[in-house]
Amino acid sequence: MLDRAPVVEVVDKKFADIPAGATMLIANPMVVEAYVRQIPKGHGSSIAQMRKDLAGEYGAQYMCPVTAGIFLRIVAEAAWEEMQQGKKPNQVAPFWRIISLKSPTAKKLSFGTDFLEEMRQKEKLDN
Repeated sequence: MLDRAPVVEVVDKKFADIPAGATMLIANPMVVEAYVRQIPKGHGSSIAQMRKDLAGEYGAQYMCPVTAGIFLRIVAEAAWEEMQQGKKPNQVAPFWRIISLKSPTAKKLSFGTDFLEEMRQKEKLDN
């Protein structure tokens, strides 16, 4: 699932905020990472906005909320790992621009929220 091509499926029954009969994008971590990388410094986004933007880009009405959160966390964990190996924040996917401190994803990060909070403050993003 992590490296499969993004797919658009028709939802046969209501799922989260997606009504039955709607089209839903199931992306992959690379699609989510590319989205996160295009968020300019000093600008924030949200998972909801990402879902809307990517769904539209792939011709779907919605993006799966479950995989969106999972893939965003994968992107954040990978970026953190790259920084632990010596990369600078400007060389990795800037996950702090899309994960707010109040989001469920922030609470699941293996490295905690201190770095997230620090970067959001540096870029003057709402927490």
